[in-house]
Amino acid sequence: MEKHTAGIHHITAIVGHPQENVDFYAGVLGLRLVKKTINFDDPGTYHLYFGTEGGKPGSIITFFPWPNAYRGRIGDGQVGITSYAIPVGSLDFWKKRLEKFDVEYEVIERFGETSLQFDDPHGLHLEIVEREEGELNPWEFGDVKKEVAIKGFGGAVLFSSRPEETTKALVDVMGLEVVGTEGDYTRFKASGDIGNIIDLKMTPGERGTMGVGTVHHIAWRAKDNEDHLEWQQHAHNLGMHVTNVKDRNYFNAIYFREHGEILFEIATDPPGFAHDESHDTMGQQLMLPSQYEHLRDQLEMALIPIEVRRLD
Repeated sequence: MEKHTAGIHHITAIVGHPQENVDFYAGVLGLRLVKKTINFDDPGTYHLYFGTEGGKPGSIITFFPWPNAYRGRIGDGQVGITSYAIPVGSLDFWKKRLEKFDVEYEVIERFGETSLQFDDPHGLHLEIVEREEGELNPWEFGDVKKEVAIKGFGGAVLFSSRPEETTKALVDVMGLEVVGTEGDYTRFKASGDIGNIIDLKMTPGERGTMGVGTVHHIAWRAKDNEDHLEWQQHAHNLGMHVTNVKDRNYFNAIYFREHGEILFEIATDPPGFAHDESHDTMGQQLMLPSQYEHLRDQLEMALIPIEVRRLD
């Protein structure tokens, strides 16, 4: 069986105070809070989803906010940098915007592209890069208009404890193509128009530790439930220890840790984020899966209140 993912479905990270998280990703970066729910495995914690106007796969970054939790260390076995794609010609806008909000950035050249690298308030490494590929994001918030808005993921930079094994996982399991090498990085490409570029650091470094400011896992796209089951069998056949299918309400998920120690998920594109609330009202209310609905009053009292605020 040969399988090829279209690219990244979502990336999930651990952060600190949830209001700081909302202020940065919505208020500064201009992303839409498309879903406010809970961590199904830790219901006293939010699970917040930010993305484009429709919350399409390839644009979603999700967070488990744990105030006062210990800081992690970004390193091998993790996504090192989460990359966002912006329209060509908008880099100067983003330089000025980051400066406006006192976000320090560094200008980086990699594979002939110029990117701005910076950290979010909790230490997560991010970058913004101009790309032709990908549709404009019609979501506008504050001074971030559609002509400059983030279109979705550009991709990610992976740090591996065994880069050769991660290369095998990207090519043999996920079906990405090697498209270049430069310095210490190998570049891989998937078939989609966003979330399709992966740069793998080929020299191992220090092992990462999970905590605030680190990525928990990277999720890849499956077209539907049937395709998802094929992915499960495909990864198993190639020696990955794959979990059973887990219902995450907005997608089905399977997980495995590839042999370079990065946690991979494969997630279905459907049903998406508008099936339990309308497209226009996504992200406004706390949405609970049925198994936790009877605890709504208790959970709403325990969770820190948050709001999407215009910071411009």
